[in-house]
Amino acid sequence: MKKIVFIVSQIFFWIAATAMADDVQFTALSKTTVTVGENFQVQYKVNAEGTGFRGPEFTDFQVLNGPSTSTSSSVQIINGQVSRDVSYVFTYILRGTKEGTFTISGATINYQGKQYNSNILTIKVVKGNQGANSGSGQSSTQSGNDNDVFIKAYITNPTPVQGEQIIITYKIFTTIPISNIDASKVSSFPGFWSTDLLAKQAGAAQSKEVVNGKEYVTAEIKKFALVPQRSGEIAIEAGEITCVAQVRTQAQKRNSDPFFDSFFNDPFFNSRYQNVEKKLFSNSLKIDVKPLPVSDKPDYFSGAVGSFTFDSQIDRTEVKANEAITLKYTLKGKGNIELIDPPKVIFPTDFEVYDPEVKNNIKSDASGVSGIRTFEYLVIPRNPGSYLIKPVQFAYFDINKRQYVSTITPEYKINVSKGDGSAANIVYNGSASQEDIKYIGKDIRHIKLAPYELRPVGSFFFRSNMFFVLLFLPFVLFVLILIIWRKNLERRSNVALMKNRKATKVSRKRLQAAAVYLKEAKENEFYVEISKALWGYLSDKFTIPRSELSIENIQDRLTKKSVNEEIINQFIETLNNTEFARFSPGNKSENMENIYNEALSLIIKIERELK
Repeated sequence: MKKIVFIVSQIFFWIAATAMADDVQFTALSKTTVTVGENFQVQYKVNAEGTGFRGPEFTDFQVLNGPSTSTSSSVQIINGQVSRDVSYVFTYILRGTKEGTFTISGATINYQGKQYNSNILTIKVVKGNQGANSGSGQSSTQSGNDNDVFIKAYITNPTPVQGEQIIITYKIFTTIPISNIDASKVSSFPGFWSTDLLAKQAGAAQSKEVVNGKEYVTAEIKKFALVPQRSGEIAIEAGEITCVAQVRTQAQKRNSDPFFDSFFNDPFFNSRYQNVEKKLFSNSLKIDVKPLPVSDKPDYFSGAVGSFTFDSQIDRTEVKANEAITLKYTLKGKGNIELIDPPKVIFPTDFEVYDPEVKNNIKSDASGVSGIRTFEYLVIPRNPGSYLIKPVQFAYFDINKRQYVSTITPEYKINVSKGDGSAANIVYNGSASQEDIKYIGKDIRHIKLAPYELRPVGSFFFRSNMFFVLLFLPFVLFVLILIIWRKNLERRSNVALMKNRKATKVSRKRLQAAAVYLKEAKENEFYVEISKALWGYLSDKFTIPRSELSIENIQDRLTKKSVNEEIINQFIETLNNTEFARFSPGNKSENMENIYNEALSLIIKIERELK
């Protein structure tokens, strides 16, 4: 009886499919208007069981997820007439990244040997909260929204003068767990000289900030000192970063019983966490650079802008002809110090002058660029007499006083007495240091004395035993190296095996680093290393990309490996404790000590279970 029912149902399905073959509808649905940064859905719906679905290329939008597939079907028999409704929905989650009107080409699908094309979508991306909903259809939704994580750019002074140092900061705000922050695509700064102020910083310091009544964890991820090289309005494009965010998703709704839909699609029963790669864009900035004032501008002004001191030193003023003198000019302060050229010093014509040696002691920190720049001249007076090195004038534009400030070094009177006539024996190798000036008057070579190296007449190295050994030794070594290299290559080509072997070693190194931060009471660095050790160990051990790691698939993998359930629960609890311990009240050092001991113990236990 069951076989008969099955055969009859298949006949009905075939009849329904044949009747529907001529009425296949393949439709694309979406909003017609969205805002910049808004997440929205594009759905492709087909009323047939097609194959080979191919979506379009979303060149003007960021693809966050998809395509995810959902399906529903129903069969009705009325007065002997069989009808079947089938619906397949392919869903993408997209994000608008720039303003404009964009066209999304149609998708394709095959059904019974025939290819069907969907309609073309036109979507307008606007600025602000002007997005309007258009289209319909049910699909997966994310509990996270655009306000859960975003970045913002700040500038210290939007109206600097040309050459004035300003600081731009990119700050991230988040209410959800994020990782793998990549800020390598932060916008360039055409029209500016720039230097990274956080290049030597080990990690970003975190803090809490309330924005529009909502508390965020914030951190400065990029910070640059900028010096405008021209006047006028200069635009700084939006900065771009990527990160992996852990958001909660809900499963697809299916057309079935309303009671069961409302029950099983309840977020409490049907929610899970998913790692989603997010691309974040900051606000763009416009800098109105003012030109330096022309009035009262000294003729010897060379472009220095900031706050500086300028002085000079000379090692001696009484010398003999052909003896070296060191004259040093020191520039100290804050501003565009790295862009300032050596001062123009007028030396007497009887002085041989070499290019100055420039020494920099520049530091870059959160407050900007500052330090000391030294220009050291090496001069050699060739003839006796009394000479004068004129004062050097230096001018800079003081950003605090908003006016030009000038300073002048003292003049130096040099008395040169007659030397010993060895001027022709002085050479210089190109650097400005007295130690590099040498006298070369000693060119007589000594006669070589005993002991001598003697050997018998007719004794040659050619065709000796050692000659043949050394002749064939490279070939032997080459063969050995080739064999070892191939074996090593075969072993390394197995990426999963290599990661599996190194998993424990890598995790222990990170735990050692965490132990150092524990002793130094560095909370943020400690928790970062502990998290990397735990997640990285599982990623390498089971060859799971870190962007795909979650509590669910970790528990599933460990269970399949027959790891003790108690150990699995302890491991998951330790992961959760690591995320919340840094913000929890109580004794921080005690919390850090407990988490470190738990992490170390659990990795050892899991390693034993897996063996």
